[in-house]
Amino acid sequence: MTLTNLNQYGTEFQIKVLSSLLTHKGFLTNIHDIISDEYFENSAHKWAIKEILNYYDKYHTTPTLDILKVELQKVDNDVLQLSIKEQLKKAYVASDDDLKYVQEEFTNFCRNQQLKKALMSSVDLLKAGDFEGVRFLVDGALKAGQDKNVGHEYIKEIEQRYRENSRTTISTPWDKINDLLQGGLGNGDFGLIFGNPGGGKSWSLVALGGHAIKLGYNVIHYTLELGEEYVGKRYDAFFTQIPVNKESQLKEQAEKVVPELPGKLIIKEFPTGRATMSTIESHINKVEGLGVKADLVIIDYVDLLSSRRKNRERKEEIDDIYGSTKGLARELDIPIWSVSQVNRAGAKDEIIEGDKAAGSYDKLMITDFAMSLSRKKEDKLKGTGRLHIMKNRYGMDGITYTLKADTSTGRFEVFHYNTDIEEETFAPAVKSNKFDVDVDRYDKNSMAEKYNLLSSEIKE
Repeated sequence: MTLTNLNQYGTEFQIKVLSSLLTHKGFLTNIHDIISDEYFENSAHKWAIKEILNYYDKYHTTPTLDILKVELQKVDNDVLQLSIKEQLKKAYVASDDDLKYVQEEFTNFCRNQQLKKALMSSVDLLKAGDFEGVRFLVDGALKAGQDKNVGHEYIKEIEQRYRENSRTTISTPWDKINDLLQGGLGNGDFGLIFGNPGGGKSWSLVALGGHAIKLGYNVIHYTLELGEEYVGKRYDAFFTQIPVNKESQLKEQAEKVVPELPGKLIIKEFPTGRATMSTIESHINKVEGLGVKADLVIIDYVDLLSSRRKNRERKEEIDDIYGSTKGLARELDIPIWSVSQVNRAGAKDEIIEGDKAAGSYDKLMITDFAMSLSRKKEDKLKGTGRLHIMKNRYGMDGITYTLKADTSTGRFEVFHYNTDIEEETFAPAVKSNKFDVDVDRYDKNSMAEKYNLLSSEIKE
């Protein structure tokens, strides 16, 4: 490689690389594993590349200009800030012809930059007579830009496919769902439960969180509607199987049962529309700093979060929020469960299908596992309902199960569809429904008290 070759990927070429990253998502996806900000000489380019890669690692997409402008405000150096603005302006006006050339030459660019770095580092090694060290640096540079991992070699790696820890999961309380998920929701997975208002969605999240805690996992439960203390009472009801509205009995039994639980629970309330996924991530890191590493995150519910991309159509905001949620699950390598509403048509259906997702059908595209919880008025009276598997990345979907639901304790029991359910289960709650009626009234009163408290605080 000549000196001419070494200099052919200078500032002009690097600005075109930056342009290609900002305007062509597919290019970023292809070269994400081999690009480094160290390959760029200009400080403004280094900053931009680092921000692009950090954002992609979190959300698996390219940051918009508006997002970069927000991050740019954090740069303390006025001269650098001005330089970044100028370079971004240049990056967004590059021609498509230039971008095509950049994409074709990018591997050579990586190799070139790494070789320049290696040659500079070799001076001291040559003085010391370390020729082996020089050869190592140069060989590594010539391999730069190559992804050494070609993928899963199907014939050779049978054992790897079946090793015990190939996929780490946290099981649900329901064996039939675990079978479909090959054990449960896995690390990096995003699971979603759709349902109609008052159908027991929030209680199903308590059941998922409570089950994980009983298995020894640490759970962080984010609530954007109900207060922290009240969600805590729901967990008390789940662990003790004493209805949540029976407060005196519940407290007495909870004091005996809760301290013996092997896992930890943190319940954090954020006001509706005030928190973003970045807020959630920051809190998770804060909790970990205090000694509690989350194994499972529950968000009740994701739709009530705020998007970082304001002044957009609500559908676009929802898609951004869901994409960020999936991105966080992958970044932290833990499962995330949440719930979502169905549209008006879905609320009337016996079985809620995927086309009844409220707000955006793309929710299903983003999630790894999605099921609907259908409980019509008569179901609430009888303590019954149906679970329908909308999407399953790890197995069959389109399956419907019947269930019994006690929304006074968070106890759900899943049965094969059309299987007769024995009446004695959940008695007397199912037969009289007195507990469910009382709890519904208790829930509404609790939320009314919270609303009144918030209203008075705002007025003050």
